[in-house]
Amino acid sequence: MSAPSWSPARLVLAGVAIAILAGAGGYGVAQFRRPPPPAPAAASIEPRKPLYWYDPMVPAQHFDKPGKSPFMDMELVARYADEGAGGAAPGVRIDPATVQSLGVRLVAVERGDFAQALDAAGVLDFNQRQVAIVQARAAGFVQRVYGHAPGDIVAAGAPIADLLIPSWGGAQAEYLAVRESGGPALEAAARQRLRLLGMPESLIAAMARDGRPRTVVTVSTPLGGAIQTLDVRQGMTVSMGQTLAQVSGLGSVWLNAAVPEVMAGQVRVGRPARAELTAFPGEVFTGRVTAILPTAQADSRTLQVRVELANRGGRLRPGMFAIVHLDGGAGPALFVPSEAVIRTGKRTLVMTAGEGGRFQPVEVRTGRENAGRTEILAGLDEGQKVVASGQFLIDSEASLAGLRATPLNPAGAR
Repeated sequence: MSAPSWSPARLVLAGVAIAILAGAGGYGVAQFRRPPPPAPAAASIEPRKPLYWYDPMVPAQHFDKPGKSPFMDMELVARYADEGAGGAAPGVRIDPATVQSLGVRLVAVERGDFAQALDAAGVLDFNQRQVAIVQARAAGFVQRVYGHAPGDIVAAGAPIADLLIPSWGGAQAEYLAVRESGGPALEAAARQRLRLLGMPESLIAAMARDGRPRTVVTVSTPLGGAIQTLDVRQGMTVSMGQTLAQVSGLGSVWLNAAVPEVMAGQVRVGRPARAELTAFPGEVFTGRVTAILPTAQADSRTLQVRVELANRGGRLRPGMFAIVHLDGGAGPALFVPSEAVIRTGKRTLVMTAGEGGRFQPVEVRTGRENAGRTEILAGLDEGQKVVASGQFLIDSEASLAGLRATPLNPAGAR
């Protein structure tokens, strides 16, 4: 068979087809051997870079890497640049895990009845309103003394001494003569003269009854109690108005309690008081505040509060030591636990807790304290959350962050 004949046009078409097939094959091989294109790169996230690490118990000491604290058996805590007072929300932000590890406890500011009882030490003393001064009503001589001594306890009407008063003899004789010869008016005038000479009414009646002058009079105490002074001896001469004895009553005693000056404004006259004495354990003696002395003790900065106690049976003796419980009154007040209050010496702060783990120191004005509670006069509102434990560590965090406490305004309220 003879070979087919190719025209020039067919030869050109065949060459073009061969060139196209060769180019397509080369492209395919090239695509097969080329490595796949890299996937699109994800957006890069730079991790937060700590400024330093520190121990919350020793926040002033900084470390350049994490690890165990050399001071306490706990991990170091990282401090980041975005922590502190520079954010939109006020306060310093602390990680919740750190807050939990520090044992931070939050409480709410409460409003309720705030009753305060003040406890003060005191000493029993004589009731100076129950004092009897026994004096000689006329000049004379001491004929007899009745054997008493200072410190003795006597009953009312107890005799102290017998006095011989010569001047009374002549006045009594004149009275008896006027009664025999004069009228009722003259007798009344003579009887009045005997009274003015200091003669007791009982002595005048006895002399008028039996018609015999009496120049010896028994001087007795009008009040029962303890003899404080006794300046009379048998045979001595006494002048008119001379003090023979001083007797202090024991029907009631004073309890003089030393109340600190800062708490004295809470004591009121007439308020009830309770006293406990070491001499009578388990017993409580009740009384009332009768006076608040006007001067303060400069050395102890205390005021003397006087409580009057009934002394049934005379068991309470002046000089005994006692603890007095004074009722300071009750009323509605805003208060927080006393452990939540930070006293710096210049001002008083409370660490408040906000949203997102942020804490802010707030300056407050405090009032009374009682039963582990402190009254808040200004600086906080009811229902606010405050830190009751661990606040000193958080305060250190705030100081490191340069955070300033929210001050009180000039009026004292927020």
